Amino acid sequence: MNKTITFILCILLTLAIGSISGIATAQSVDGWFTTIIKPSFNPPNSIFGPVWTLLYLLMGISFYLVLTSAKNAWRKKAIIIFSVQLFLNFCWSFLFFKFHWLGIAFIEILLIWLSIIMMITIFYKVNKTAALLQIPYLLWVSFASVLNGTIWWLN
Repeated sequence: MNKTITFILCILLTLAIGSISGIATAQSVDGWFTTIIKPSFNPPNSIFGPVWTLLYLLMGISFYLVLTSAKNAWRKKAIIIFSVQLFLNFCWSFLFFKFHWLGIAFIEILLIWLSIIMMITIFYKVNKTAALLQIPYLLWVSFASVLNGTIWWLN
């Protein structure tokens, strides 16, 4: 029963973080974001919600696998880096959509990307499946980094 509650809480944590930042910045997505110049490879806005929901679910499952792994120094580091990347992830939406700080958001998304690389590396030492579940997140943030940088350059 305890593992079930832990699993649910891990999923709810990541979905809540994503939902809070999404709700807080939704007005800009439908307003300001429609007025700026975007590259031809910018996906339709309807793609972002489902993709991020899936990524937050994978993050939650991955975090659960780490939390329920044997306690050791790597597990503690994995929890810390997970928390750092989740905080950076949360902040990016505000920097980009709320404050329209495209350049700062670009620098910040590169920090997210680096934190994901670190997270995958450390997760792999704790639970290989947890690490592999982060690959889609890394790929999406890689694409989002290029998109953010291009939008910054165009505007």
